[in-house]
Amino acid sequence: MARRVLVTGVSGFIAKHVALELLNAGYEVRGTLRALNKAEQVRRSLSKAGADIGRLDFVAADLVKDEGWEDAAAGCAGVMHVASPFPIAQPRGRDALTPAARDGALRVLRASKNVERIVMTSSLVAVMYRPNRPKVVTVTEEDWTDISWRALSPYVISKTQAEKAAWDLATTEGFRHRLTSVNPGFVFGPALDDDIGASLDTIRLLLKGAYPAVPPASFPVVDVRDVAALHVRALETPETGGHRLLAASETKSLKEICDILREAFPAYAKKIPAKELPAWFVRLAALFDRTLAAVIPDLGCAPHADTAYVTELTGVRFRPARDAAIAAGESLIKIKAV
Repeated sequence: MARRVLVTGVSGFIAKHVALELLNAGYEVRGTLRALNKAEQVRRSLSKAGADIGRLDFVAADLVKDEGWEDAAAGCAGVMHVASPFPIAQPRGRDALTPAARDGALRVLRASKNVERIVMTSSLVAVMYRPNRPKVVTVTEEDWTDISWRALSPYVISKTQAEKAAWDLATTEGFRHRLTSVNPGFVFGPALDDDIGASLDTIRLLLKGAYPAVPPASFPVVDVRDVAALHVRALETPETGGHRLLAASETKSLKEICDILREAFPAYAKKIPAKELPAWFVRLAALFDRTLAAVIPDLGCAPHADTAYVTELTGVRFRPARDAAIAAGESLIKIKAV
């Protein structure tokens, strides 16, 4: 009988790819949803992508509620905790997203602490921020974001707090060696349906010409297919226990991403921004625009992720950022999101 793996928030962009990778590898997948009325859409999307959905089932569970998590994890050999809030428009309170992210992670981990392997989706944002960073900085799995930095967005704070709480619980309860975090950068790659999440929404907005210019900010980029493969390799590789697996290929500025898209999609070239905003203007506009405010910590810095150890541990090699951005654009055009 195939081993069953729980995937939280299975309707999400990354989570659907994780479920697809698991199903294609022969696992049974149990996906959690806040509302089961999304189940049919997930079935259709995964079936269209080529998965055997006969090994897929769903349970209702909400990160902000205790009910349902122990039953969801029962009988599972592995747990992939992928669900976490990621709005493009950031709320005003610095800690507004933290309770759902942190307490949700703790609910999942407490219900899963006797499961053979636990993989938690965190983010490079939990690794790469601190005040007065140099213009070019390399981050490793030992680095942690300094949440005392006032410039940080609620999302960054929530991901950092959630991951720290998870490691603290795993250490206290004695299952740290069975927990692995996956920390992706800016996640591009193909959409499986029109539930694309915030990362691909950035590509969509660039293709639609929503911005006249982009901030001078750079991000490590990763393809969602590689993120999904890394989750499965972490599940199957006990040596990853206790590790934070940074997931990224090259670092690209937003302007470089625009240049890639302009070359790849000439029909959209006139809409895609060609210019970079001055940093001073972004800081000023951020006083009135919450989306721009979230970019303030990224201005003038190019963070690079040290991922050589990840490939050595898991065998996963990351696709070039250019390929990930183009795959995102192609899929968004195909589903008529732009």
